[in-house]
Amino acid sequence: MANPANEIAPTIKTRILVISDTHGLETPPDIVARQYADVAIHCGDLTTGSLLDEFKDSIRYMQALNAPLKLVIAGNHDFTMDIPMFQKKVDHASKYLDQDHIHRFYGVFGQSRELFDQKDLGITFLDEGSHSFRLENGALLNVYASPYTPSYGDWGFQYKPADGHDYQIGNADLMMTHGPPKGILDRTRSGERAGSTCLFKAVAQHRPLVHCVGHIHEAWGAKLVKWRDPISAEPSHLTDIDNEKSTPISNLAAVSGNAEVEKLVVTSHCPGDLHPLQRGSGTLFVNASVEGSEDLPIQPSWLVDLELPAAV
Repeated sequence: MANPANEIAPTIKTRILVISDTHGLETPPDIVARQYADVAIHCGDLTTGSLLDEFKDSIRYMQALNAPLKLVIAGNHDFTMDIPMFQKKVDHASKYLDQDHIHRFYGVFGQSRELFDQKDLGITFLDEGSHSFRLENGALLNVYASPYTPSYGDWGFQYKPADGHDYQIGNADLMMTHGPPKGILDRTRSGERAGSTCLFKAVAQHRPLVHCVGHIHEAWGAKLVKWRDPISAEPSHLTDIDNEKSTPISNLAAVSGNAEVEKLVVTSHCPGDLHPLQRGSGTLFVNASVEGSEDLPIQPSWLVDLELPAAV
C-alpha cells in the first residue's frame, strides 16, 4: 500500500492574465480580450484622477476580459477608495469649490468602492489581506493583496518610507500589490529604485510563486528571481537575490517595435518548462503596467502559466 506521506499532492495548470495601471482605459486590446484565462488580476491604478466615470470605464475594461474570476485592487491614483485621504482632499478643495460639485465627479465617501460591489459584475474587489479562491479548473488560489506604496505625493494608500508597512503575506501563492519591492522591476526613468524596502523583506521571507505589480510604468517586464539560502536577518535585494541563477523574462526594450508581442506576452513556468517555478527557491515577478509612454502608449498584458495545488 502506498504511503500517503510520500504521495505528491496533485497540481493543476492555471493561466493568469495580469494587468495593472490602465488609468481609466475602457477597452482592452482585442488580442487581450480574446485570451481565456482561469483568473484575471488588476494590480491597481484603475484611474488617473479617481473620477467616478473612470471607475465605470475600468469596470467595462474588466468585464471585457475572458476569465471566470476577475480580481482587482486599488492603486495610489484611486484615492477616493482611501476614505481618510479622500476626506482630506475634500476638506482642502471645499475652500475653493462647492462640495456638491466635488461629489458630482468623485462621488460621496465610499461610492467608488460600491461600484465594484454589484453582484452581477463578475469582478471581485480585494481589500488588503489574504484571500482564497477555488477556481473553475479545480485549483486552489491563495492570494495576498495590498494597494499600499511608499509615499511620494498626496495620493491614496501610501505610507511614509521611514514608517514602513506591515505586509502580512501568509501562505500566498500569488501576491498582487500595487507597487514593486525595492530592487525588482522598480527602476524609474531617472534610474532611481522606487520600490518598497519593507515589501522586499516580506516577499523574501515568504517566497510566493508569483508577485504581480504595477505602479512604475517604465519598469514593465518580468523576472524569475532565485533566492539565496539562508535568508538574511534584514533581507535586501543587494544580499538575498542569487543574480547568477535569476532569469530576466522580458522588458520594454525587448517588446518595443515587435508587433507580435506589443499587446500580449505569454510566459510558462510549469514542470517541464525551461524555467519551472518551485515554491521556496524562486519567485516570478511581473510588472504589468499597461499605460506606457509616447513610444509605446499601451504596454503588453501578461499571460502567466503555472501549476497550483488542487482544491480539496
